[in-house]
Amino acid sequence: MKRLSVLFALLASPAFAASGPFFSLRNTDFIVTLAFLVFVGILIYFRVPQLIGGLLDKRAEGIRNDLVEARRLREEAQEIYASYERRQREVKGQADEIVANAKREATSEAEKAKKALQVSIERRLKAAEEQIAGAEADAVRAVRDRAIQTAIAAATEILGQQATADQRSAGIDKAIDDVARRLN
Repeated sequence: MKRLSVLFALLASPAFAASGPFFSLRNTDFIVTLAFLVFVGILIYFRVPQLIGGLLDKRAEGIRNDLVEARRLREEAQEIYASYERRQREVKGQADEIVANAKREATSEAEKAKKALQVSIERRLKAAEEQIAGAEADAVRAVRDRAIQTAIAAATEILGQQATADQRSAGIDKAIDDVARRLN
């Protein structure tokens, strides 16, 4: 099919459409064909196809170099990406470790604070019990002192009615000695 289309293209060329002899300088188709062949000859003489081929080869080489550079850059980017992923995993591991340490420390500090609070409460309870015991002792002492004063007053009154001045004086001295002995 392809050969048939080429044959029809050759048969329908402008050279066959012109009137008169083809190889005449009056035939414009011949002049155009001749000028075209001269133009192609000049191009070949000045090696234009080789120059264009060289430029295309240079361009192809430049494209190959660009592709090689792009591959190298892609590999480098993949290495950098892999290193960042490793760093990210390491940082995530470190962050998890820091969080775990913080939780352990927080738990430890909470236990310490709980123990310290318990010790403080026990200390305050003990201090309150000591204050209560001191207040009880003060109350007992006050009641005893009041009882002693009342007993002394009653004894003084009774002795004042029953005894003479000398007997009273001797009784007071004896009572003072007795109180001093009991307090010590």
